[in-house]
Amino acid sequence: MLTNKLQTARTVPSATASGDDDPLLRLRQETQPANGDIGLRATTYPEEIRITGITVMCPKCGARRDWMVICDRNEISIRCRCAHQWVERELTRADYMAMIGEGIGQDYPSLAAAAQAAGYDGTLAGAYLA
Repeated sequence: MLTNKLQTARTVPSATASGDDDPLLRLRQETQPANGDIGLRATTYPEEIRITGITVMCPKCGARRDWMVICDRNEISIRCRCAHQWVERELTRADYMAMIGEGIGQDYPSLAAAAQAAGYDGTLAGAYLA
């Protein structure tokens, strides 16, 4: 015979716990833009990017500068004009913010919209824009 009491009770964190004490709440706050919607933030970076002293190079076309740097929560991606994109695990959200400064960059509803608006959708492949 089946019983209706198969579910275990879940513990709920106390409402008095502040966000400063809970690392998950702090992470959730850090990964949300000011308006509360989780979104994509991107900026262009015309110069070379050096990570641990090594210049970043596109593995597809060999480009060494003129990047689109994408911050999706705490994941940083680099996109080339040829539309090749990869997650750069060595860069953090703090690196992204230091690279662009506070308040610079633009919010986009999707990666496709960001790439098309900035010219990193492949249509300008092989072009360096100064």
